[in-house]
Amino acid sequence: MSNQDLHNRRLAATPRGIGVMANFFIERALNAEVWDVEGNRYIDFAGGIAVLNTGHRHPKMVAAIEAQLQRFTHTCYQVLPYESYVTLAERINALTPGSHAKKTCFFSSGAEAVENAIKIARAYTGRPGIIAFSGAFHGRTMMGCALTGKVAPYKIGFGPFPAEIYHAPFPVDLHGVSVEDSIKAIHTLFKSDIDPKRVAAIILEPVQGEGGFYVTPPALMQALRKECDEHGILLIYDEVQTGFGRTGKLFAAEHYEVMPDIITMAKSMAGGTTLSAVCGKAEVMDGPAPGGLGGTYAGNPLAIAAAHAVIDIIEQEQLVARANVLGERLVARLKKAQENNPTIKEVRGLGSMIAVEFFDPNTNQPSMEITKQVQQAALAEGLILLTCGVYTNALRFLYPLTIEDAVFDEALDILDRALMKVST
Repeated sequence: MSNQDLHNRRLAATPRGIGVMANFFIERALNAEVWDVEGNRYIDFAGGIAVLNTGHRHPKMVAAIEAQLQRFTHTCYQVLPYESYVTLAERINALTPGSHAKKTCFFSSGAEAVENAIKIARAYTGRPGIIAFSGAFHGRTMMGCALTGKVAPYKIGFGPFPAEIYHAPFPVDLHGVSVEDSIKAIHTLFKSDIDPKRVAAIILEPVQGEGGFYVTPPALMQALRKECDEHGILLIYDEVQTGFGRTGKLFAAEHYEVMPDIITMAKSMAGGTTLSAVCGKAEVMDGPAPGGLGGTYAGNPLAIAAAHAVIDIIEQEQLVARANVLGERLVARLKKAQENNPTIKEVRGLGSMIAVEFFDPNTNQPSMEITKQVQQAALAEGLILLTCGVYTNALRFLYPLTIEDAVFDEALDILDRALMKVST
């Protein structure tokens, strides 16, 4: 079996709409390393798109799933409930920021968590409107697409989308958008498109994921909280990508003084198994009537067991602190490379949620081409990286926080060489 054979079979058997970055197929993985079907080794700085903060096949997580396999694999929580679901909800309620009373429910994917957060907000407020931001990514479902602030490739050919979704520009100094611009745009929406008394929620990522790893300015969070409090609007933080240690806090909300009403989470909360959650103020979460929330596979017991193990691993191995240590080492390398590389426009992020953005030095415009060249040069030496950004001109780094120091240093050396190839 070869990569080429599998590639040909993939093209024949699966639709083109499922875009695939790599031209090789994975056979096995461990922590931050993967091997393809031909035995080639790669260092994984993609992490299944931010899913593997605790690495591939962490032994404690594997043991937790194996133990649950011996008990039961599925009942549908809404039919036959189980204690592990309740205990995990209690843990999430305690771990998320804020001392207010909270409740948590579980689903299967990040998009599903976002959909249900919108349902909860609408049920609680009795209002239809939702405001999101340009550059945001909130999923690939119809509601997720509607909320997402990037057309290509997520919206092309899929409309019409759910109604009463509005977008404001996300503040990015590098691209000439200030916090004041964002708030002014929201006020314009209130004047021209929707009465603020008809807005149920404002949703945003503390650090934009697919949008480019732009960190939300604290001033925007404070302004949004003021607007929400004035008009009875809920504030939703989408922490699907930022949660569980990635930003150097367990949740990115901890970087801000502003507390949200609802938080969504998924990705790294269950180590690669399918689990997501919505956590919020108790009275808000009780907005929907019984039966209004749920799903056949929502809160699958195997994924719940994995999530318990992931939280234990993060605490026992001090991965939140390690996210800051690794992030500092990466930023230092990137800043040093920037000194002699005019294509590197900006290095940014929180903790280990770091990105580097590339501009063409001749035009001073975002360059998808340069970004792709660096990505491909790194891949040729065995380092897997992902792009992001509205202009697809940034590389994001999503290595496991459990990565061994030697493997991390090896990856940074590969990255240095890849950056040198496009430095002029």
